[in-house]
Amino acid sequence: MIDLHSHTNESDGTFTPLELLDLAAKVGLDALAISDHDTFAGFDQALPVAQSRGLDLVCGIELSTRVPASKVRTVHLLGYFLHQPPSEAFREWLGELIAGRRDRNQRLIKSLRDQGVDIELSEVERLGRTLTGRPHFARLLIQKGYVRSFDEAFRRYLGESAPSYVERFAPYVAEAIERVIDAGGLPVLAHPIRLGFRDPTSEEKFIGGLCDAGLRGIEVFHSDQAPDDRERYAGIARKYNLGVSGGSDFHGEVKPQISLGTGLHGNLDIPKSVLDNLRAVSQ
Repeated sequence: MIDLHSHTNESDGTFTPLELLDLAAKVGLDALAISDHDTFAGFDQALPVAQSRGLDLVCGIELSTRVPASKVRTVHLLGYFLHQPPSEAFREWLGELIAGRRDRNQRLIKSLRDQGVDIELSEVERLGRTLTGRPHFARLLIQKGYVRSFDEAFRRYLGESAPSYVERFAPYVAEAIERVIDAGGLPVLAHPIRLGFRDPTSEEKFIGGLCDAGLRGIEVFHSDQAPDDRERYAGIARKYNLGVSGGSDFHGEVKPQISLGTGLHGNLDIPKSVLDNLRAVSQ
């Protein structure tokens, strides 16, 4: 069993990199990918320990991207570095994305304070560590008693329809795909179910457009995707010659219903052959 989609507390998860490795050993994973948002900090910490334990640790990244002139507001792109480490130029580009996040966070603080929420950026950054995002704002809002849950935090303050919502810079998906490829990685569409299409034909057309931009894989197995969804995405993978990936999207206490390796209430059991085939695709 493997899991190619997980997050540490270096992005929006709650487990430290070493705690995540301990959990991977406990649940019996043969391979694990750390795919934090916009940073390799968690992977870098975990790699020497994973190597000493004989765990196949895959270097991954998750990028939030946008699509010009589209009803789809956000596309999440996974990048897997299966044969070589990411280039220094790619790491520098990630630094630019993190700087963009901090600029958004400063504007979000002002917007929240205008709504009567008394918080400081330094408080949120103590929770966010390398990368501070909206889930860390939600945790602080809960701690300070402004809301009772993550759902309420996003509904009232942080979600795209909330009055205090502030958009952050995100690269276009075609640029992100190109950056991953140039850095020696394999660009994979994350959790396609979240694109929000109700019509399978429109969904496939959109994914086909991403393939034209250089997409090389699709996350067929994911906690949010039912068996019918997986069958549909597997068909798209065959049609467009895409690699198949899969993972739980584990975040720890932020999403307690999602378990490492086994997903949502045990709906995942991804074999090692998925990773073997991805490595073959990325040659």
